[in-house]
Amino acid sequence: MKNFFFYDTDIGKITIAEEDGYITHVLFGHENLPDSRVNETALLKDAHKQISEYLKGERRSFDLPLSPSGTEFQQRVWKALTGIPYGETVTYEDIARKVGNEKACRAVGMANNRNPISLIIPCHRVIGKNGKLTGYGGGLGIKEYLLKLERGNI
Repeated sequence: MKNFFFYDTDIGKITIAEEDGYITHVLFGHENLPDSRVNETALLKDAHKQISEYLKGERRSFDLPLSPSGTEFQQRVWKALTGIPYGETVTYEDIARKVGNEKACRAVGMANNRNPISLIIPCHRVIGKNGKLTGYGGGLGIKEYLLKLERGNI
């Protein structure tokens, strides 16, 4: 059974979930997950600690077991996102090229939109080709905050 817990952070409330020793979700807001129970496990505490350290500028990478659920294409996109260095941004086209289909920019955007482990899988580091910020699950204000945080700690 999946366990989840709610935490207050510098960017608002988040929900973190785990199942069988893997983080499966980091969601913005107070969100109940189906077939899950509110139960703060040691892994959830560690994930919260690492996210808090990241938000304070004390951590640049995460050391957590992850298991995002998605299609094969989404998995390839999310893996590519984890390769974006801290404090840097790339475009949707860059990620499309990285996953082997430079014309799949919109599909990359949809995979970003479906990223169940925000912050840890850094979809906030993907921007539009024109350099503008584009959609983000937590809102553009949080995306801008995260990018400024990272740039300020390089």
